[in-house]
Amino acid sequence: MDTLPCKGCRGLCCGPVPITGKELTKIKRKVKNMPKKLRSNLENQTRLLGTCIFYDLDNDKCGIHDVRPEICRMFGYYEQLACFRKPELATKPLPAIIEDPVGILSVDFTWDYF
Repeated sequence: MDTLPCKGCRGLCCGPVPITGKELTKIKRKVKNMPKKLRSNLENQTRLLGTCIFYDLDNDKCGIHDVRPEICRMFGYYEQLACFRKPELATKPLPAIIEDPVGILSVDFTWDYF
């Protein structure tokens, strides 16, 4: 499968990020077990308004990649979620919503929540 050219985008596609209750539980567990130094580094980065609080600007990658929300996993490969650098990869039809979001990272769920 062709991959997205994410390096260098600085999180432009990382927000707003709606999350489900199941995703929130996984993220909370990940943050709870995160080394304090890593959490502090992520928490204290200055991001553009609306960018996900877990986007790691210093390392140009997702800080919770292994538990990232489904919308993030779908980005770039599904219609209406195209990457501006490789829009031709967005060919899959969007699936029906299985679970409604409980909120949005960086808006409803900030570092104070975690």
